[in-house]
Amino acid sequence: MTATALAIAGPTASGKTALALAIAAHLKNQGGAEIISVDSALVYRGMDIGTAKPSAQELAAVVHHLIDIRDPLNAYSAAEFAHDAQTCIADIQARGKVPLLVGGTMLYFKALLEGLNDMPGADPQVRSQIQAEAQEKGWPALHAQLQMLDPETALRLAPADSQRISRAIEVFRISGKPLSSFHQNSSRASSHQGSALGWSQVPLISLEPSNRMWLHQRIEQRFDDMLAHGFLDEMKALRQRGDLTADLPAMRCVGYRQAWEALEGSIPMSDLRDRGVFATRQLAKRQLTWLRSLPQRHPLQADGPAVLEQALDWVDRHLHLVP
Repeated sequence: MTATALAIAGPTASGKTALALAIAAHLKNQGGAEIISVDSALVYRGMDIGTAKPSAQELAAVVHHLIDIRDPLNAYSAAEFAHDAQTCIADIQARGKVPLLVGGTMLYFKALLEGLNDMPGADPQVRSQIQAEAQEKGWPALHAQLQMLDPETALRLAPADSQRISRAIEVFRISGKPLSSFHQNSSRASSHQGSALGWSQVPLISLEPSNRMWLHQRIEQRFDDMLAHGFLDEMKALRQRGDLTADLPAMRCVGYRQAWEALEGSIPMSDLRDRGVFATRQLAKRQLTWLRSLPQRHPLQADGPAVLEQALDWVDRHLHLVP
């Protein structure tokens, strides 16, 4: 069976964009390809430097979808992504091209390929109550509260992981069920999601470096480049709008959260670089953990000398371009 689309996933700074552009160039003589971004930060307009958004030259070289589609004030959900991505896939296929799903937001891949469970959506009132409690008691205290409500989720969260602690408590207060119960039921729930594409239709390359230091160095270099190219000015412009707050999903993106804290004075500006790099490393670690849990993936050594050759061979085999 010829694939419906091809997917390229991997941790941040692992080389996904460069590989996707090379694959698209390789497919130019077979009708071409278009890239569908699978990234929860690239959807936001005005957030270019801190998200390492593809350059104007890269965007011109290959048609990209689901980039710059939302104002940072407006959240974008995994369910919306799944719907929009399926629309893009159908449109790209209708024009005789190959859809390339490229990114590192694993919840988006899950929503598209497995379907979503019936986990409750966000409730601004409940969320604001939790934020108020955190300001009064501190996040470690709310983490201790979560240990009583949902010990399984609390076990995998750091006491200072405000975003995930808040969401876990919010889910419990809305539904009366622990967040972990929704994750346990996700496979059963997804079986009812007839719209989910399924892994068999979307083969996935997973870029996984063999040397952790290789990835750490690339993360550090990327963050340094962002700072050198005006990331703080970008963050200042976003804050000066006056309608954005620190608890919006856009402003909780890695790097943006730390820059916001530095500009408001809650952390020293001298700590921004180290905190941003550390948070990005933690994100990469979570991404790799998720990817390595997938038996369906095709892992490639991101720091290996033959990664491009291996990827192009994989693409040709899945698109039946070689016997």
